[in-house]
Amino acid sequence: MPLTVLSIGFPLAQVSPRTAGGAEQVLFTLDRGLVCHGCRSLVLAPTGSRCHGLLIPAQVPAGVLDERAKHEARRSFKRTLEHTLARFSVDVVHMHGLDFDCYLPAEEDVPVVVSLHLPLSWYSPQALKPLRANTALVCVSRSQRASAPPDARISAVIPNGVDLENFPPGVRKGNYAVVIGRICPEKGTHLAIDAAERAGIDVVIAGTAFDYPEHQAYFETMIRPRLGAKVKFIGAVGGKAKAQLLAGARCLLVPSHAPETSSLVAMEAMASGTPVVAWKAGALAEIVTDRRTGFVVSSVEEMATAIRHVQIISQETCRREAQRRFDSEQMVTDYMNFYRKMMREPVPQELQAA
Repeated sequence: MPLTVLSIGFPLAQVSPRTAGGAEQVLFTLDRGLVCHGCRSLVLAPTGSRCHGLLIPAQVPAGVLDERAKHEARRSFKRTLEHTLARFSVDVVHMHGLDFDCYLPAEEDVPVVVSLHLPLSWYSPQALKPLRANTALVCVSRSQRASAPPDARISAVIPNGVDLENFPPGVRKGNYAVVIGRICPEKGTHLAIDAAERAGIDVVIAGTAFDYPEHQAYFETMIRPRLGAKVKFIGAVGGKAKAQLLAGARCLLVPSHAPETSSLVAMEAMASGTPVVAWKAGALAEIVTDRRTGFVVSSVEEMATAIRHVQIISQETCRREAQRRFDSEQMVTDYMNFYRKMMREPVPQELQAA
């Protein structure tokens, strides 16, 4: 029987292929996969979001994302979620937001799956020990699961994946490194600029500095003053523009010093045949195989040295590793099987084979 899945995004980020957040991209990919498998997909997300299933838009504050805006957005999500569950017959609710515990469904009959996309220390202690029955927490990497406190109620590990067909390898490499993602202090974008300058290569920065005051301050003080002929900022990219940017890059730089739980852009780069030079933080060392699909580094100088030597990494090897490890179809299948497990239904034979 086809499933009806209600996916719930983060109240302060639209779901779209251009959104910089990994959680939003995973939700978008799962929504598309569910529709392709003949399921009914409902997506609760801020107004202006895009999806393949039915969008349930929630009105959230615009402008500065301060504490007042966060509170109002959560209230709007909770209200919209209650109305949605009263209107539709839903088999599973799948939540993706950092603050999911602020708007968990009160009704315990419907199973709830929560994907923990961020470092576990960023969640409230109570969120990792939900009192609500019929609620399962899912980690997105082995390293994230290993970081869980002993009393955290983690039910499964389901790694993220990307749509490999959207990221074909390029024919010719340009003379630039690329940084793609959120622009904020913990992502270390300024470190990529430092390393590229030392390596003597241009760097292209694509992404978004969201309207959090600390993110805007970081962009204005640490990034904007350094823009010029050798350092270009092109804003958010998606679709073919993103694929071409990755395929044409000499390498992708991931200078994050946050305990990363995954890295979709690293997976996308490998699918494009582009090596990844990543900080040794969280799951990055799990995703990038040092000296095979890129380099894992611990300093700006090491990153600069790696940039100078990326030509030893085979584009074909990067692509093969992405095909073997990061296909989004496997992620979709794993989640569909997990939904049925939560519903205590047998898994169809075609999904078992996958």
